[in-house]
Amino acid sequence: MAVTAAQAWAVFKRADCLYRQDEIEAALTGLAATITQTLKDRDPLIICVLNGGLVPLGHLLPQLHFPLQTDYIHASRYGDRLVGGELAWNAGPATSPRGRTVLLVDDILDEGTTLASLEDWLRRQGAAAVYKAVLVVKRKTKVPITTADFIALEVPDRYVFGYGMDYEGYLRNLPGIYAAAEADQG
Repeated sequence: MAVTAAQAWAVFKRADCLYRQDEIEAALTGLAATITQTLKDRDPLIICVLNGGLVPLGHLLPQLHFPLQTDYIHASRYGDRLVGGELAWNAGPATSPRGRTVLLVDDILDEGTTLASLEDWLRRQGAAAVYKAVLVVKRKTKVPITTADFIALEVPDRYVFGYGMDYEGYLRNLPGIYAAAEADQG
């Protein structure tokens, strides 16, 4: 059962703020510097993983001072749900990754299934190299399937939302990162 806007807002009101906007922006500035150092001479294709990667990429792009191209992939295991399922492909990139250095930008590395699937697909399409950047990585006892090359922040193993990450389709627009209260974790 999908939540309403009012229910999502109530979840936000009970949530714990993990990172304020200024803390996130400082972390993204550091992330941009590291990405620049690594990819500035590689003519990268930067692919946003929709929907979650949209906000982090929007903050990263103006800080990447080198030639690059952008595109997007719309694939998700979550949709508007709190628990991941099968990977659903909604749209692939229009730009060919063949022979290119690709940087995938996503909101969160949780189990790593989505990023691993996307990396595998890009390599099968002929990408020369695939890097992964995420706004947050969850601290978990279970080792993720894949890792990220560039990580801005860490969050506890709780359901998080805000700054591009959603709570059942809502709250991506929040200027901070929040952890849902235990009762709202699904």
